[in-house]
Amino acid sequence: MILLELVLLLLLCSVGLGWIARRLKFPYPIALVAGGALVGFIPRLPEFPFDPNAILILVLPPILYQAALLTSWSDFKANIRPISMLAIGLVLATTMVVGAALKLVVPDVPWAVAFVFGAIVSPPDAVAATAILSRLNIPRRIVTVLEGESLVNDASGLVMYKFAVAAALTGVFSLVDAGEQLASVSLGGVAVGIALAHLFIAVHRRLGDPFIEVLTSLTVPYIAYMVAEYFHVSGVLAVVAAGLVRGRYAPEIVSAEMRILARSVWNILVFMLNSLIFMLIGIQLSDIGEKLASYGFAQLVGLGLFVSIVAIVVRFAWVFPVAYLPRWLGGSSHANEPRQGNNELAIISWCGMRGIVSLAAALALPTTLADGSPFPHRDLIIFLTFFVIAITLIGQGLSLPSLIRRLKVGTEWSLKSEQQQVRAAMSAAALSAIDKIVASEGAPSFWADQLRAEITARIALAAPDGVDATPRSELNDRLRRAAILAERAELIRLWRENKISDEVMHHLEEILDYQQAHL
Repeated sequence: MILLELVLLLLLCSVGLGWIARRLKFPYPIALVAGGALVGFIPRLPEFPFDPNAILILVLPPILYQAALLTSWSDFKANIRPISMLAIGLVLATTMVVGAALKLVVPDVPWAVAFVFGAIVSPPDAVAATAILSRLNIPRRIVTVLEGESLVNDASGLVMYKFAVAAALTGVFSLVDAGEQLASVSLGGVAVGIALAHLFIAVHRRLGDPFIEVLTSLTVPYIAYMVAEYFHVSGVLAVVAAGLVRGRYAPEIVSAEMRILARSVWNILVFMLNSLIFMLIGIQLSDIGEKLASYGFAQLVGLGLFVSIVAIVVRFAWVFPVAYLPRWLGGSSHANEPRQGNNELAIISWCGMRGIVSLAAALALPTTLADGSPFPHRDLIIFLTFFVIAITLIGQGLSLPSLIRRLKVGTEWSLKSEQQQVRAAMSAAALSAIDKIVASEGAPSFWADQLRAEITARIALAAPDGVDATPRSELNDRLRRAAILAERAELIRLWRENKISDEVMHHLEEILDYQQAHL
């Protein structure tokens, strides 16, 4: 019962933190990391028993899979060079430099363990950054690069993390063998993910029920991860590959009802996993603080600030030279590639917030080595990981909007403009389809006049930039919304007076929900 009560308490704390984040209009991971830190100060918290090996399996597959599903393959492919340089090259550099920095200030830490910490904090999390950037008129390529980097660097960072942990457990490491194994497990993981994605696509086409479809989609990342691990290849890359492939085919095989249902289910699942992990780290910090008492508070804060600054500086030191390298070399292979200005590169460099992947990897560290002795400096690594996440998420995350305004970045691309152009093209196609069907049926043309008028109004709304909605269209929207609210109120009145059954009420309520969501 104590465990159940603790889980419920943590979920209620997460609900409160999510509400605060929504009210104050900042990304919820920032609220969660602050809440996790506050939980760590609560004395005499009950222990939360968990298997470190189960953390990665439980948390990472759905988070990575959802990110892969939402990734634009065309944008990802168009920016593959900068994404690769950040997601692979920068992750490797961060692992090496941050690991060396930890070894420098804490000489007792073995090199393998130092590189474990470097691999843990190497992959930034784009959730907070893109949540902020999505509310601003930011150049599209910046968002694309950050989202693509976040997707791939999670995979590359976790692959290096597993090799570093294996080296720490066995005490044996060979650079040549590690390189060969890295290539084989990476390619094998991608192959498993692609094969399973096509298998599930074929299955999905034959389901035909939105609830079964959603349940099936929830199993895909876990199955991909476990099958890949069974064959001793990268489960993380298998999940990412499966998500990218399935996301490419999703618009064709998924029904509208399933999309609405799945979007809510996936968002709730990812939020719940984020919440539990951040609250769990708070409980761990309460115990870890006692075990690290020998360091002293000032020394721990100093260590945390040092490794956090190193992680931030490494990103700046990598982004600018890598961006200018093709220009310095004067090659023609990237001549047509859009170039980022200094201000845009500064934004990309500042978007190095760490998040849930780093936290899950830290909590998943084994407690003992192969000989049964405790894993060296495990508590220190967990503390420093949370410290880096707190500094980058809160410090960089909250300062990002003001930095964007100061650098005056964000006037090149408008999501609204692109949506207007696409809606105009879609409406034109709809009018053409209506005319063809009316002609083929031999029906009077005026039968479809009302529908044509509605679609023509949508074309009028999809005007070029600078043209706002007309007073008439705004009035129509208000009238439609008022009509739906009146229908809903009358439906509820009839239901409360027991004049209609619950089944009829829920069916009509769902129709009104779709209509209101459309507005």
